Amino acid sequence: MMTVSSMTGFARTDSGAEGFGWTWELRSVNGKGLDVRVRLNGGFERLEPAIRDAVSKRFKRGNLGVTLNVVRPGDTSAYRVNRDLLAELVTLAEEFDRDSSLSAGTIADLMNVRGVLETVEQQEDEDSREAVDAAILKSFIEALDQMAAHRAEEGAKLDEMLRGHIDRIEETVLLAENCASVRSDAIKVKLKRQIDELMENGKFDPERLHQEAALLATKADIREEIDRLKAHIVAARDMIKKGGAIGRKLDFQCQEFNREANTLCSKANDIELTNCGMELKVIIDQLREQVQNVE
Repeated sequence: MMTVSSMTGFARTDSGAEGFGWTWELRSVNGKGLDVRVRLNGGFERLEPAIRDAVSKRFKRGNLGVTLNVVRPGDTSAYRVNRDLLAELVTLAEEFDRDSSLSAGTIADLMNVRGVLETVEQQEDEDSREAVDAAILKSFIEALDQMAAHRAEEGAKLDEMLRGHIDRIEETVLLAENCASVRSDAIKVKLKRQIDELMENGKFDPERLHQEAALLATKADIREEIDRLKAHIVAARDMIKKGGAIGRKLDFQCQEFNREANTLCSKANDIELTNCGMELKVIIDQLREQVQNVE
């Protein structure tokens, strides 16, 4: 039996190999599907396909941000100036301000333009690069494990809240079922009163009167709605018990709950039943809000 998994989570791992040091940082929030956004240091873009494949095997839903920060061995502050680009920017700056000379501050601003200052990457041999890649991906799997554990921990809290909401739905459905206005004897009394009032005002076709009485009885009877609500309660509990990526199914179940609650409200013929229907809608909204966090 799997546990309910939340789409909210965080993970951070630090590791190193072959003189390199790196940090993985993963953040996950709610999403309609699985959306993975990857940010890697220059030179490590080659790892992105493996990263996306590993994520898709572990998670089904959520907006997942993946960031890799790598510290290279040796002189980590080695840079190269793209002089051609800088000269072009200086020329453009002079065209816009011919009456003043460039200041040191202006040059500093131009140096911050993307592409002017480039990191000098050290050359790595093939064996070393493969070893570093393997070590980085191994630590990424550790970060995924940490993320999965965090999402499961949040899922355990969600599980408790979801069960609590469904228990409250069941209690309210039982209250509606026991309302005096929906008992068969109460329906009969109301129908008899309405028919008596009609008979006092004129003559009616017995067949038509029978049809109208049957229609009124159908509109007043909420047994079908109660039965369907009970069936939805059983289905929702089974989903939660099964666990896993059940967010979409639970969201659909909330729609079914809401549909029956709306029908119950439309059939309500007294304040007691109306209050039950409104309370149901409030609890269902609370349930659906929490369901949005379920993977």
